Amino acid sequence: MMQLYNFWRSGSSHRLRIALNLKGLPYDYLPVHLGKGEHLSDRFKALNPQQLVPALVVEGQEQPFIQSPAIIEWLEEAHPSPALLPSDLRERAHVRALAALVGCDIHPINNRRILEYLRHELGADEAAINAWCGQWIRSGLQAYEDLLASSPYSQADKGRFSCGDSPTVADVYLIPQLESARRFGVDLSAWPRITAVEQACLQLPAFAQAAPAVQIDAAP
Repeated sequence: MMQLYNFWRSGSSHRLRIALNLKGLPYDYLPVHLGKGEHLSDRFKALNPQQLVPALVVEGQEQPFIQSPAIIEWLEEAHPSPALLPSDLRERAHVRALAALVGCDIHPINNRRILEYLRHELGADEAAINAWCGQWIRSGLQAYEDLLASSPYSQADKGRFSCGDSPTVADVYLIPQLESARRFGVDLSAWPRITAVEQACLQLPAFAQAAPAVQIDAAP
Protein backbone atom coordinates (compact mmCIF):
# COMPACT_ATOMS: atom_id res chain seq x y z
CA MET A 1 0.00 0.00 0.00
CA MET A 2 1.12 3.54 -0.73
CA GLN A 3 0.31 6.82 0.98
CA LEU A 4 0.63 9.99 -1.05
CA TYR A 5 1.08 13.22 0.88
CA ASN A 6 0.20 15.97 -1.58
CA PHE A 7 -1.71 19.16 -2.28
CA TRP A 8 -4.42 19.35 -4.93
CA ARG A 9 -2.98 22.35 -6.81
CA SER A 10 0.70 21.45 -6.52
CA GLY A 11 2.13 20.76 -9.98
CA SER A 12 4.64 18.23 -8.68
CA SER A 13 1.87 16.45 -6.76
CA HIS A 14 -0.27 16.48 -9.91
CA ARG A 15 2.46 14.82 -11.99
CA LEU A 16 2.96 12.11 -9.40
CA ARG A 17 -0.76 11.36 -9.29
CA ILE A 18 -0.70 10.93 -13.06
CA ALA A 19 2.29 8.59 -12.91
CA LEU A 20 0.72 6.45 -10.18
CA ASN A 21 -2.54 6.26 -12.14
CA LEU A 22 -0.79 5.31 -15.37
CA LYS A 23 1.02 2.54 -13.50
CA GLY A 24 -2.27 1.36 -12.05
CA LEU A 25 -0.95 1.70 -8.49
CA PRO A 26 -3.54 2.43 -5.78
CA TYR A 27 -2.68 4.89 -3.03
CA ASP A 28 -4.22 6.64 -0.07
CA TYR A 29 -4.57 10.37 -0.76
CA LEU A 30 -3.38 12.38 2.26
CA PRO A 31 -3.81 16.14 1.74
CA VAL A 32 -1.22 18.61 2.99
CA HIS A 33 -2.69 22.11 2.77
CA LEU A 34 0.06 24.46 1.69
CA GLY A 35 -2.11 27.55 2.18
CA LYS A 36 -2.57 26.67 5.84
CA GLY A 37 1.12 25.91 6.30
CA GLU A 38 0.61 22.23 7.08
CA HIS A 39 3.82 21.41 5.23
CA LEU A 40 5.72 23.50 7.78
CA SER A 41 4.56 21.44 10.77
CA ASP A 42 6.99 19.36 12.79
CA ARG A 43 4.96 16.29 11.90
CA PHE A 44 5.44 16.80 8.18
CA LYS A 45 9.07 17.85 8.61
CA ALA A 46 9.71 14.47 10.21
CA LEU A 47 8.35 12.89 7.05
CA ASN A 48 10.14 15.19 4.61
CA PRO A 49 12.89 17.46 6.01
CA GLN A 50 12.60 19.70 2.94
CA GLN A 51 8.94 20.37 3.86
CA LEU A 52 7.72 20.12 0.28
CA VAL A 53 5.07 17.98 -1.38
CA PRO A 54 4.73 15.35 -2.62
CA ALA A 55 6.02 12.61 -0.36
CA LEU A 56 5.25 8.96 -0.97
CA VAL A 57 5.23 6.40 1.82
CA VAL A 58 5.48 2.82 0.56
CA GLU A 59 4.82 -0.20 2.72
CA GLY A 60 8.04 -2.14 3.29
CA GLN A 61 10.30 0.84 2.56
CA GLU A 62 12.25 2.31 5.46
CA GLN A 63 11.99 5.94 4.39
CA PRO A 64 9.46 8.03 2.48
CA PHE A 65 10.25 8.89 -1.11
CA ILE A 66 10.55 12.62 -1.84
CA GLN A 67 11.13 14.80 -4.94
CA SER A 68 8.74 13.91 -7.74
CA PRO A 69 11.46 13.25 -10.39
CA ALA A 70 13.13 10.73 -8.09
CA ILE A 71 9.81 9.13 -7.17
CA ILE A 72 8.78 8.80 -10.81
CA GLU A 73 12.14 7.23 -11.66
CA TRP A 74 11.69 4.78 -8.79
CA LEU A 75 8.19 3.92 -9.98
CA GLU A 76 9.52 3.23 -13.47
CA GLU A 77 12.20 0.91 -12.09
CA ALA A 78 10.10 -0.81 -9.44
CA HIS A 79 6.96 -1.10 -11.60
CA PRO A 80 8.25 -1.17 -15.20
CA SER A 81 4.94 -2.03 -16.84
CA PRO A 82 3.32 -0.11 -18.36
CA ALA A 83 6.49 1.74 -19.31
CA LEU A 84 6.62 5.53 -19.17
CA LEU A 85 9.92 5.63 -21.04
CA PRO A 86 10.43 4.34 -24.61
CA SER A 87 12.58 1.27 -25.17
CA ASP A 88 14.76 3.06 -27.75
CA LEU A 89 17.63 4.87 -25.99
CA ARG A 90 17.51 7.93 -28.25
CA GLU A 91 13.78 8.28 -27.72
CA ARG A 92 14.33 7.94 -23.98
CA ALA A 93 16.75 10.85 -24.06
CA HIS A 94 14.21 12.91 -26.00
CA VAL A 95 11.44 12.16 -23.48
CA ARG A 96 13.73 12.97 -20.57
CA ALA A 97 14.71 16.27 -22.22
CA LEU A 98 11.05 17.26 -22.62
CA ALA A 99 10.32 16.36 -19.00
CA ALA A 100 13.38 18.27 -17.78
CA LEU A 101 12.36 21.31 -19.80
CA VAL A 102 9.25 21.48 -17.65
CA GLY A 103 10.60 20.07 -14.40
CA CYS A 104 13.89 22.01 -14.33
CA ASP A 105 13.34 25.17 -16.38
CA ILE A 106 9.67 26.16 -15.98
CA HIS A 107 8.14 24.75 -12.83
CA PRO A 108 10.79 25.53 -10.17
CA ILE A 109 10.77 29.29 -10.73
CA ASN A 110 6.97 29.43 -10.69
CA ASN A 111 6.25 27.35 -7.61
CA ARG A 112 4.66 28.57 -4.42
CA ARG A 113 7.71 29.36 -2.31
CA ILE A 114 9.30 31.44 -5.10
CA LEU A 115 6.10 33.41 -5.59
CA GLU A 116 5.69 33.94 -1.86
CA TYR A 117 9.22 35.39 -1.73
CA LEU A 118 8.42 37.72 -4.62
CA ARG A 119 5.25 38.87 -2.83
CA HIS A 120 6.47 39.27 0.72
CA GLU A 121 10.18 40.01 0.40
CA LEU A 122 10.32 41.93 -2.89
CA GLY A 123 6.87 43.53 -2.76
CA ALA A 124 5.61 42.21 -6.10
CA ASP A 125 1.89 42.64 -6.71
CA GLU A 126 -0.31 40.08 -8.48
CA ALA A 127 0.20 41.70 -11.89
CA ALA A 128 3.96 41.39 -11.47
CA ILE A 129 3.62 37.81 -10.25
CA ASN A 130 1.55 36.87 -13.29
CA ALA A 131 4.03 38.61 -15.60
CA TRP A 132 6.91 36.71 -13.98
CA CYS A 133 5.17 33.37 -14.32
CA GLY A 134 3.97 34.08 -17.84
CA GLN A 135 7.46 34.97 -19.03
CA TRP A 136 9.00 31.62 -18.06
CA ILE A 137 5.95 29.54 -18.95
CA ARG A 138 5.69 31.03 -22.43
CA SER A 139 9.38 30.68 -23.23
CA GLY A 140 9.44 27.10 -21.97
CA LEU A 141 6.30 26.01 -23.77
CA GLN A 142 7.53 27.57 -26.99
CA ALA A 143 10.66 25.45 -26.74
CA TYR A 144 8.53 22.37 -26.04
CA GLU A 145 6.37 23.13 -29.08
CA ASP A 146 9.47 23.58 -31.23
CA LEU A 147 10.83 20.24 -30.06
CA LEU A 148 7.55 18.55 -30.92
CA ALA A 149 7.75 20.09 -34.38
CA SER A 150 11.39 19.26 -35.09
CA SER A 151 11.94 15.87 -33.49
CA PRO A 152 11.30 12.73 -35.55
CA TYR A 153 9.96 11.12 -32.35
CA SER A 154 7.27 13.73 -31.72
CA GLN A 155 5.86 14.63 -35.13
CA ALA A 156 2.14 14.28 -35.68
CA ASP A 157 2.41 11.11 -37.77
CA LYS A 158 4.40 9.42 -35.00
CA GLY A 159 1.56 9.32 -32.48
CA ARG A 160 -0.83 11.34 -30.37
CA PHE A 161 1.43 12.06 -27.39
CA SER A 162 4.70 13.89 -26.82
CA CYS A 163 6.60 10.88 -28.09
CA GLY A 164 4.73 8.09 -29.84
CA ASP A 165 1.28 6.66 -29.39
CA SER A 166 1.30 6.10 -25.64
CA PRO A 167 1.88 8.53 -22.76
CA THR A 168 5.39 8.95 -21.43
CA VAL A 169 7.11 10.82 -18.62
CA ALA A 170 7.10 13.89 -20.88
CA ASP A 171 3.30 13.98 -20.82
CA VAL A 172 3.29 13.37 -17.06
CA TYR A 173 5.23 16.62 -16.68
CA LEU A 174 3.51 18.60 -19.43
CA ILE A 175 -0.13 18.34 -18.37
CA PRO A 176 0.28 19.84 -14.87
CA GLN A 177 2.30 22.68 -16.37
CA LEU A 178 -0.55 23.50 -18.74
CA GLU A 179 -2.92 23.59 -15.76
CA SER A 180 -0.57 26.07 -14.11
CA ALA A 181 -0.24 28.11 -17.31
CA ARG A 182 -3.98 28.67 -17.46
CA ARG A 183 -4.05 29.64 -13.80
CA PHE A 184 -1.58 32.43 -14.55
CA GLY A 185 -3.51 33.61 -17.58
CA VAL A 186 -1.26 32.21 -20.31
CA ASP A 187 -3.05 31.74 -23.63
CA LEU A 188 -2.17 28.29 -24.97
CA SER A 189 -3.54 28.83 -28.48
CA ALA A 190 -0.06 29.62 -29.82
CA TRP A 191 1.01 25.99 -29.36
CA PRO A 192 -1.29 23.69 -31.35
CA ARG A 193 0.92 20.62 -31.01
CA ILE A 194 0.99 20.94 -27.24
CA THR A 195 -2.77 21.41 -26.99
CA ALA A 196 -3.34 18.40 -29.26
CA VAL A 197 -1.18 16.30 -26.91
CA GLU A 198 -3.17 17.62 -23.97
CA GLN A 199 -6.46 16.61 -25.59
CA ALA A 200 -5.14 13.08 -26.14
CA CYS A 201 -3.95 12.84 -22.54
CA LEU A 202 -7.17 14.09 -20.98
CA GLN A 203 -9.13 11.38 -22.76
CA LEU A 204 -7.34 8.87 -20.51
CA PRO A 205 -8.75 8.22 -17.02
CA ALA A 206 -5.25 8.31 -15.52
CA PHE A 207 -4.95 12.00 -16.42
CA ALA A 208 -8.58 12.98 -15.86
CA GLN A 209 -8.65 11.44 -12.37
CA ALA A 210 -5.43 13.22 -11.39
CA ALA A 211 -6.74 16.69 -12.27
CA PRO A 212 -6.56 19.21 -9.43
CA ALA A 213 -10.24 20.13 -9.52
CA VAL A 214 -11.42 16.59 -8.73
CA GLN A 215 -9.20 15.98 -5.71
CA ILE A 216 -10.74 15.63 -2.27
CA ASP A 217 -9.02 18.76 -0.94
CA ALA A 218 -9.76 20.97 -3.96
CA ALA A 219 -11.01 24.44 -3.21
CA PRO A 220 -14.64 25.07 -4.27
